[in-house]
Amino acid sequence: MRRLIHYIYIIAFVLSVCIRANAQCTAENTAFSAGEELNYDLFFNWKFVWVSAGTATMSISGTKWEGKPAYKSHLITRTSSRLDRFFMMRDTMQSIVTEDMTPRYYKKGANEGGKYYVDEVWYTYPGGKTHLRQRYKDRDGTVTEKTYDNTKCLYDMMSMLLRARSFKVDNMKKGEKLRMPMADGHKVEDITLIYRGREDFKMKSTGITYKCVVFSFVEYPNGKEKEIITFYISDDENHIPVRLDLFLRFGVAKAYLSKSKGLRHECTSIVR
Repeated sequence: MRRLIHYIYIIAFVLSVCIRANAQCTAENTAFSAGEELNYDLFFNWKFVWVSAGTATMSISGTKWEGKPAYKSHLITRTSSRLDRFFMMRDTMQSIVTEDMTPRYYKKGANEGGKYYVDEVWYTYPGGKTHLRQRYKDRDGTVTEKTYDNTKCLYDMMSMLLRARSFKVDNMKKGEKLRMPMADGHKVEDITLIYRGREDFKMKSTGITYKCVVFSFVEYPNGKEKEIITFYISDDENHIPVRLDLFLRFGVAKAYLSKSKGLRHECTSIVR
């Protein structure tokens, strides 16, 4: 379950083929507005039986950064009391981006199995480059700080999603692979995603069927492809994650959209 909080937003990278390789990291937002909230039910396969594992909530609100209007996004994940007996998770992520989608701040506070850590990233753009100040506090209270510079645009998992939700995937080919950089409090690393095509999928929580675009996040241990998570994104102007399948060391977990409010556009991806 701990991978859910880490990967629920990596789908953003799939849609980022339109990002230019320079640090003028601005873009038009066409997908969301302040007041959006998405709720998910989590399930885990335990000894061949699917059991309720908890909930997750993603929300977007208006705020200010250095006196200018901005968006603040939150992702909160909580395991159920039933699962807490085996592995308790209380995780919160937040991101601040300007109205033109420029990342300014990212934070993740994680309490996973009784172990707590905090990731933070601050973004500035001196001389047209991207400068990161990264801070990581581990479970023992040790704080590590570093900086990172690049001529490209850099993102954390949440700011990338907010920007990438406005992009189109019509020009992508089934099986196409994308590699993109992602930052957290102590590193910057590439991820690889594979476009799986378009399909219809029914939600376990609500019985609603959505038209979706589908992507997989994969890793390459020992040079062999290993699927980590499959994402199902609504094939409409909102581009919201409606289902996630997570392949974990100890089983399979799934997250299904259970409720949404404050969507900017009509949800035209619903087919029945």
